[in-house]
Amino acid sequence: MPDWTVVIPVKGTGSAKSRLRASPELALAIALDSVAAALETANVIVVTSSSIASQFEALAARVILDANAGLNSAVAQGIAAAGHGPVAVLLGDVPALRSAELAAALELAAQHPLAFAADADNEGTVLIAARSSADHRPAFGLHSRAAHLAAGYVELDIPADSGLRRDVDTPAQLAALGDRLGPRTRAARA
Repeated sequence: MPDWTVVIPVKGTGSAKSRLRASPELALAIALDSVAAALETANVIVVTSSSIASQFEALAARVILDANAGLNSAVAQGIAAAGHGPVAVLLGDVPALRSAELAAALELAAQHPLAFAADADNEGTVLIAARSSADHRPAFGLHSRAAHLAAGYVELDIPADSGLRRDVDTPAQLAALGDRLGPRTRAARA
C-alpha cells in the first residue's frame, strides 16, 4: 500500500459542530479521536485554528493554521502542504473510526486515481483520496456525494456501519454510536 498522507480539516471556533449543539470540549474530543485513529494508519496534517493547534501537535500530527476561508479552502491548504503523492482528506467528525477501517479504505482507494467514501446517509462525503495530490477536486458541502461523483471520484464500497462512514452531525447520530465512540468523545459526553 502506498504511503498516504491524510489531511483533516478541523474547525477551531465556538461554532464547531453547531448542528450537533456540542460544547467546544465535545467538538474537540470528536476531532481528536478522529485524528488519533488516522495517525495509526498514515501521516496526518490537521488544518485548524491556532487556539487548538497544540492539542493535535500533542498527538504528533502536523498542523497547518487555517486561513478561515471555509472548508474547501482548508482542504486545499492541507493538500498543498502534503506535497505530491497519495493524499486523502478525512473529515474530523468520525469519532467511531478505527484505524483498521481507514487502512482498508485507503487500500481500496489506491486502486483508483480518485476515490471517495460517502457518509452513512449516502448524501455527504467523509473521505476523498487521490493517488496524486494534484488530481484532487474537493467538493465538500451540501450533497457532496453527488458532487464528488460528478468530479470523477469512484465511490468505495465501505459498509454503512463502518466507523469511517459514521460522521456525527446531530445528537441522534452521536447517541447511535454508543460505546463505539473513541475514548475522548466518551469522556467529553460524561
